[in-house]
Amino acid sequence: MQTRQERILIVDDEPTITEFLATGLSYEGYTVATAADGTSALRVAADFQPDVVILDLMLPGQDGFEVCRRLRSTGDVAILMLTARDEVDDTVRGLDEGADDYIVKPFKFKELLARIRAVMRRRQGRAPQVLQIGPLWLDRDAREVRLGGRPVHLTPLEFDLLEALMSHPRQVLSKETLLNRVWGYTYVGDSNVVEVHISALREKLEDHQRQLIQTVRGVGYVMRG
Repeated sequence: MQTRQERILIVDDEPTITEFLATGLSYEGYTVATAADGTSALRVAADFQPDVVILDLMLPGQDGFEVCRRLRSTGDVAILMLTARDEVDDTVRGLDEGADDYIVKPFKFKELLARIRAVMRRRQGRAPQVLQIGPLWLDRDAREVRLGGRPVHLTPLEFDLLEALMSHPRQVLSKETLLNRVWGYTYVGDSNVVEVHISALREKLEDHQRQLIQTVRGVGYVMRG
């Protein structure tokens, strides 16, 4: 979780995406505002003073390029372009208009969080974020995990799952929450995939007694030191 509540403005005209992002980012500790078109985005940004704007390119009225240009002309807010397009020309144009980064739909929430942290570090000079619970240590930027000083080799999904749990110590996370954060909002497979990866994590973390990653029956999982 953040040490203070940075502000994020989500600008997207798809209610499903907006709700998904607003819920997830609020849960991560950010203060969130939303807008569904370019005109309201500029109005909300002026009042809300966000640290980061997640900006869809395809908007009614003023498109994302115009909004980006106007935001950049009035301040130094970090801008993350969000779009269904993946053409190189759009990427280049978005960056030329002043965007700090670019992410293509569909995306994993985990990737979006990493990109938000990255653009904020570049603008604020933040140190790498390290999480620690007891003898377990996780470096978000280096994607390294150590247990009692020795390296633990995890798959990318195992790392993402562990980070999600360590980011919310002593807080129960449901399977649905973990699926959204690790596998992404477009995942349509079996939710038992969470159990499989939790089991693998416990094995690699030598958590045979399930004291580190605990199961809350009928609810989800919680990380305790």
